[in-house]
Amino acid sequence: MQRQPVVAGRFYEADPERLNGMVDGFLGLAEARRDEQTLLAMVPHAGYVFSGAVCGRTLGAANLARTIVMLGPNHTGKGDRFALWPKGRWAIPGGAVSVDAALAETLLEADPMLTPDTAAHLEEHSLEVILPFLRRLDPETVVVPIAVSGYVFEDLKRVGQALGKVLAGLGRPASIVVSSDMSHYIQHDEAKARDALALEAAVALDPRGLFDVVRRNNITMCGVLPMVTGLYAALEMGATSGEVVSYATSGEIYGDYDQVVGYAGVLVS
Repeated sequence: MQRQPVVAGRFYEADPERLNGMVDGFLGLAEARRDEQTLLAMVPHAGYVFSGAVCGRTLGAANLARTIVMLGPNHTGKGDRFALWPKGRWAIPGGAVSVDAALAETLLEADPMLTPDTAAHLEEHSLEVILPFLRRLDPETVVVPIAVSGYVFEDLKRVGQALGKVLAGLGRPASIVVSSDMSHYIQHDEAKARDALALEAAVALDPRGLFDVVRRNNITMCGVLPMVTGLYAALEMGATSGEVVSYATSGEIYGDYDQVVGYAGVLVS
């Protein structure tokens, strides 16, 4: 079961050498790596020209485990609500990242809402674009990719807590990487104001507050569902603090401040 990349050459370079050079440059923007283990990192998933710097600053500063559960949104609408890719490898230009099949099986046994499903992932870009960063940080990284489209709050909480309990008892370090962009296609200052509300709840480790503030303020944060799930998991793993490492909008890169997308990098430890 090898998943082929679907946005190489569009969201990021298809040539391995140029891709690695670009990713290394973005990771080089980071400040010092954190001493404490990163339980959760949230990073964006747009084209690298827009969000690569935020992603690099965040993951370059993270202290990630070699075992990573990836939680991303489902933009395609295909597949199950908590769709877990159970085994094999995810190809990226110049190599591949292996799926931790044993951990995947344990997670599937932990909660029946998690289901083995590849359909949700085949055309979805939100996790794919992060893999080149993870592989450059540690070529031995193994992942369990999960696409989250369940929209019922109690389901997100239940799956997140089940996930966190498994990782807390795994017997080896594990981290969660959540994929999310922030506000979409609104004016720059409005995006910053709305996104600040969501990020305040996220770094306060308040998944219920994040869910509610996004709904209440119509914040078009495409990864709010996986982030709520991830925060519940991180709390089960003993998380005590969160920080916003980086924030930018597409307007700062492209020059159009009337219709922007927001990008944020968050670390939880």
